[in-house]
Amino acid sequence: MKILQTPTFERKYKKLNRKQLSLINEAIEAIIAEPVIGELKRGDLGSIRVHKVRKSKVEFLVAYWSTESSIQLIDFGSHENFYRDLKRKLK
Repeated sequence: MKILQTPTFERKYKKLNRKQLSLINEAIEAIIAEPVIGELKRGDLGSIRVHKVRKSKVEFLVAYWSTESSIQLIDFGSHENFYRDLKRKLK
């Protein structure tokens, strides 16, 4: 399976500290193991899945598209304004 990243995802990924990096890596591994793990969104974000990952008091949402042959990681972040910003990026 091919794993792709958007430029936004790559930029934000490089800026993470160790704890955040391990949390996001766990989420990515879970998505690779089971691509339908994330909740399928409706409306404007209808084709996107979002996987929530939480450790201690830190929670991240990871947005991605999945097909049979690939997974494209779109964005990640905290819940605050996540969906609003995601809609803006997809326009």
